[in-house]
Amino acid sequence: MAEPIVQTAGRAIVPKANILLVDDQPAKLLSYEVMLAELGENLIRATSAREALGCLLRDEIAVVLMDVSMPELDGFELASMIREHPRCERTAIIFVSAIHLSDFDRMKGYETGAVDYVSVPVVPELLRAKVRVFVDLYRKTTELKRLNEELEERVRARTEELERSLARLQDSETRMRQQGELLAEADRRKDEFLAMLAHELRNPLAPIRNAVEIMRRSGPSGSGRPVDIDWIRKIIDRQVSHLVRLVDDLLDASRIGRGKLVLERARLDLRNLVSEAIESVGASQGAAAHEIVVTLPGEPVQVNADAVRMTQVVLNLLHNAMKFTPRGGRIDVTLLAEPQWTELRVRDTGQGMDKAELAQIFDMFYQGRNAAGFGKSGLGIGLTLVHRLVQMHGGSVTAQSEGQGKGSCFTVRMPRLSEAGVPAAPKAYDALANAGKVLESLSSNSTHRVLIVDDNHDVADSLAGALRLAGNEVDCAFDGSEALEAVTRFAPQIILMDIGMPVLDGYAAARAIRQEPSGKSIFLVAMTGWGQAEDRRRALEAGFDAHLVKPATLDALLELIESRQLPTHASSAPIASGAQIQAQVAAGASRGAPPT
Repeated sequence: MAEPIVQTAGRAIVPKANILLVDDQPAKLLSYEVMLAELGENLIRATSAREALGCLLRDEIAVVLMDVSMPELDGFELASMIREHPRCERTAIIFVSAIHLSDFDRMKGYETGAVDYVSVPVVPELLRAKVRVFVDLYRKTTELKRLNEELEERVRARTEELERSLARLQDSETRMRQQGELLAEADRRKDEFLAMLAHELRNPLAPIRNAVEIMRRSGPSGSGRPVDIDWIRKIIDRQVSHLVRLVDDLLDASRIGRGKLVLERARLDLRNLVSEAIESVGASQGAAAHEIVVTLPGEPVQVNADAVRMTQVVLNLLHNAMKFTPRGGRIDVTLLAEPQWTELRVRDTGQGMDKAELAQIFDMFYQGRNAAGFGKSGLGIGLTLVHRLVQMHGGSVTAQSEGQGKGSCFTVRMPRLSEAGVPAAPKAYDALANAGKVLESLSSNSTHRVLIVDDNHDVADSLAGALRLAGNEVDCAFDGSEALEAVTRFAPQIILMDIGMPVLDGYAAARAIRQEPSGKSIFLVAMTGWGQAEDRRRALEAGFDAHLVKPATLDALLELIESRQLPTHASSAPIASGAQIQAQVAAGASRGAPPT
C-alpha cells in the first residue's frame, strides 16, 4: 500500500508510486523508462508475465504498462490474473499495442481489466499524461481508502464506547433500581423501627406510671390500703433498667455506624464473664420461665476483649433466645476451648428461622417473622450489635436453624490468648456484691455535704432525696451561677453537676469553681446524658474528677462518692469513669452505660 502524504517543515512529501513496465523486449522497456522519467515515480521492469506477477505480489503497483502480445501469457490473460487478486483492485492497466486493434479487441481488453490503450508509435507526452492521471487517481483512491479505514475504525471505536456506555448506563440503572428497592426496604424498616421504638418505650413507662399511681392512691392522702413498697420498687427498677438498655443499644448502634466506638481491651476469662451474664439474666422476671443450662470448661479461657462489650454480646444473645423460646423451653449456653480459638454457643428450643431469615438476621432493624405465641418486641438492633462487636474483636458470629419451630443456635468464635502476652483487666467495682455494704457504711458511718446542680428540678430533688436517705447533707442548685453561690454558702465536699444548663453550663461552672480557693478540694462529678469519649475528655479538662452517664444507679453513685480522694483535688490521672463503674452494675437484666 502506498504511503499517505505527510507534511515536513511546511512541504508535502509524496511517496513515489510504483509503475510496472511489462514487455518481452528490453529496448521497449528502456524507451518507456525514458518517456516516464519526468514523472519522478518508481519504475519497475518485467520482461515476462510471470516476472510481472511476482512484482505485483511483492509491491503495491499503481499503474501497469504492458504489451498486449507477449509469449507464454498475452496481455489479456495477464490482465485477467491481475484483476482476480484483491491486492490489485486499484491498479490501473494500460495496454500498449503495435497493431491496429478492432473495437472487439478493445472491448475484450476492457473486460479483462484494462483502463486505457496506447498505440505504437507511442507519443511520450500522451503516455506521460495518461500515466500521470492514473497515478494521481491511484493516490487519491489509496488516500480515500485510508480515510475510510480510519473512519471505520473511529466508528467502530465509537460504537464500542457507546456500547460500553450503554452497558454502564444499564448497570447504573440496575444499581439504582436495586438501591431504590433497598431504600424502600430501609424506609419500611425505619417506619417499623419507629413504631417498635414507641411500643418498646411505652411498655416500661406503663408499669412505672401504674406504680406511681398505686403509691399515690395508697399514701396518706389516698383512700387505698397500704402496699408493698419493695414490690413497687422492683417493678420500677426493672422497667428503668429496660429503658436504659434500650437507650444504650441505640447509642451503641450509632457509635458503631459512625466508627466512634472504642474498645477498652484487656485479658479476661470468658468463663467468669459468661457466669456473671447468666446471673444477671437470672435476676430478670422472664428467666424463670426457661431452663438455662450452662456448660463451661474446667480451665481458664483467656481472650483479649472489652469486658463491657463482651458482656453486652452474651446478654443480647441470651435475651434473644429468651424472647423467642416459649415458657418451659430450654436454652443451652456452652463455652468450648480450642488451642487457638474459643467458641460460645447459645442454643434454644424456640421459634427457629428459615433460610430467608438467616440471611438477614444480623441486619440493622431486622425483626424475624412472628410465629404463634411470639409477639414482636425489641428494636431489631441487638443481634446487629452482637455481629459488629464480635467483628471488632477479630471474631465471627454465625446463626443456624433447621427451620421454623426447630430452634436456633448462635455461635461466637473468638481468638484465644495464652496465659502470657496481654495484661489482665484491673479489678473493677463490684457494685452488685458490695452495694448493700456501701449503703450500710454510708448511712451509718459516712456523712457528706453534697451539692446537686441540675436545671431539671425533678432530677435534682429526687437525687437529693435518695442521698439524704443514705445519711448525707444535701443542697440543690438549678444552674451554674446558683452553683457558684452555693459553693460559698453551703461549702460542699462533693458536687454532682449536669453539663447542659442555662445561664452557665457545667464546663464553665466547673472551671469557675476550681478557680476558687475552696473549690480545689471539692470532689466534682459530671452527671450528663452525653457519654462519648470527647464528652469525658472535655469534662476532665474542665476540672471534673469523674464522669457519670445518666441515668446512674444510686449504688454506683454512692460507691463513687465513697471511693473519692479528699481533701486534695485529683490533678493527675482521674479515677474510673462513671460509665466504667456503671458497666459493673447489673440491676435485674440491665447493664451499665458503656464507656465511649
